[in-house]
Amino acid sequence: MDMDMDMDSTETSKLVGKTNDDPLSETEPPATKTNNRHPFIIKLLKIILEPLQWLQMLSSQLNPTFVFGVILVYGFNQGFSGSFFKVVSDYYWKDVQKIQPSVVQLYTGLYSIPWIMKPIWGLMTDVFPVKGYRRRPYFILAGVVGAISAAIVAIGGKLTAGVALSCLIGLSAAVAIADVTIDACIARNSIEIRSLASDLQSLCGFSSSAGALIGYSTSGFFVHHLGPQVSLGILAIPPALLVFLGFIIYEHRTTTRSSEENKSTEKLGLALKGMYKTIRFPQVWKPSLYMFLSLALSFSTHEGHFYWYTDPKAGPAFSQEFVGIIYAIGALASMVGVLIYHKNLKDYPFRSILFMAQLLYSVCGMLDLMFILRWNLALGIPDYLFVIMEECVSRIVSRIRWMPMIVLSSRLCPLGIEGTFFALLMCIDSLGSLTSKWGGGMVLHLFHVTRNDFTNLWLVVLIRNVLRFSTLALIFLVPKSGQSEAIIPSDILTNNSASITIDDKEEKDKNLELVPMINVEKAQVY
Repeated sequence: MDMDMDMDSTETSKLVGKTNDDPLSETEPPATKTNNRHPFIIKLLKIILEPLQWLQMLSSQLNPTFVFGVILVYGFNQGFSGSFFKVVSDYYWKDVQKIQPSVVQLYTGLYSIPWIMKPIWGLMTDVFPVKGYRRRPYFILAGVVGAISAAIVAIGGKLTAGVALSCLIGLSAAVAIADVTIDACIARNSIEIRSLASDLQSLCGFSSSAGALIGYSTSGFFVHHLGPQVSLGILAIPPALLVFLGFIIYEHRTTTRSSEENKSTEKLGLALKGMYKTIRFPQVWKPSLYMFLSLALSFSTHEGHFYWYTDPKAGPAFSQEFVGIIYAIGALASMVGVLIYHKNLKDYPFRSILFMAQLLYSVCGMLDLMFILRWNLALGIPDYLFVIMEECVSRIVSRIRWMPMIVLSSRLCPLGIEGTFFALLMCIDSLGSLTSKWGGGMVLHLFHVTRNDFTNLWLVVLIRNVLRFSTLALIFLVPKSGQSEAIIPSDILTNNSASITIDDKEEKDKNLELVPMINVEKAQVY
C-alpha cells in the first residue's frame, strides 16, 4: 500500500510538468481535488456519526427504551416544554393578566412547589408500586395531569389569576413527576456503572438543550399568531407523549403478594431512616448546602429583565419573535456548554471546576449590568448584537456550572433509595431556586421596579452580582474528589441497598431499576 502511494505521488509530479495537450495532464487536477476532499468528507461524516455512535454505545450498555425515555423526558418534557412555557407564560402574565413584574416573580416561584415535593414523588416510585410497576404508572400520571392543565388554561377563556396559576403549577407538576421517575433510573445506573455517570448527564444536557432550542425558536411565532393563552395549549403535547412512554418503557413487573403489600409502610420508614442517616454525613450535607446557597444567593431578576426588554420607552423594545430567537440562540449556546463539559471538563475534581465555573458565572453577570446601563451603545455595539452575545456567554457558563452539580448529586445517592435521595437533593436545589425567585421578587418590589419604571433595575442587578461573587467563599464545602470517584462511604451503599428491598437479592435486581444490571468492568466510555 505504501509503495503504491509513493508511485502515485511520483507519477503525479511528473504529470504536472507535462504540456496541456497531454490528456493525462487534463485529468489529473480533478483527481487531485477529489483526494483533497476526502479528509474533509471523512471529518464531516465523523462529526455527524459521532453522536449516533455515542447513543448506540449507551443503548448497548443500557436498555434502548431507557435511553429513549431520557431523551423524551429531558428533550420534550423539560427542554421544549420548559423553554416554550417560559416565554409564553411571561407574555401571558404581562399581556393577558397584566401583572406587575415583582408579582410575576413570586408566581414563578410557586412553579417550584412540585419540584420541592420531589422527595414525595421519589418515595412513591421507590416504595409504592402500582400493579407491580414502580415507574410506568407515574409517567402516565404525569402525562394526564399535564395534558389536562394545559387544556384548561388554553380553552378556559378569561381565567382568574388564581385558576391560571393553578393550571401552570399543574404543568410544572407533570414535568416534576416525570423528572423524578427518570432520575431514579439515571441515579441507579450512575451508581452501578460509574464510568457512564458523566455520559448520562451529558445525554440529559444535550436533550434538554436541543428541546429548549426548538421551544424557544417557535415560542415567539406562536405568541404572535395565536396569542399567549392559546399557545399554552400546545404544551398538552409533551404530556401526551409521557402517557405513551408509560406503556412502552421497559420495566420488570413484580408479582405482588399480600405479605409484600403490608410492608409498604415498613419500607417507607426504612427509606426515611436511610435518607436521614445519609444526609448527616459531612460528605453529603456540605456539598448539598453549597448547591443550595449558590442558587439562593444569586437571586433572579428575570421578570424585571423581560419587562424591560419589551418596553418601548425605557428598554430596547424587542419583538415577540426576537425574544424567542434570543432564548433559542441561548439554548444552542447551552448545548455548546454541555459539549465543552463532556469533552474537556468531566475529569476535573469537583472543587476545581465548580470554583472556576462560579467565578465565570459572577463575571458574566456584569454583562447584564452593562446592557441595562446601555454601555453597549457607548461602545458602538447595537442592542440586538449585545444581547445575543450576553445570552450565549451566560448560557455556556451556566451549563458548565450546572453539569458538575448534577453529577455530584448523583454521586451522593446510596443504593436502594437512589430515587428518593436524588429527589431530596433536587428538592434542595428547588428550594434554592424558589428562594432565588422570591428573593428577586422582593428586591424588585423594594426598589420599585414596575411595569413602567426601571430606574433602579441596574442597582438590583449589581446587588445580585455581588452576591454571586460572595458564593466563592463557600467553595470549601465542595469535595476535592474526582467526578468518577466514590464520595460517600461504601457501607451506606450496601446497607441501604439491603434494607429497602422486599426479597433482598431478587428485588434489588428487579424492582428498583428500569434496565438490566451491567457489570461495571464491561462498561465503556465513548
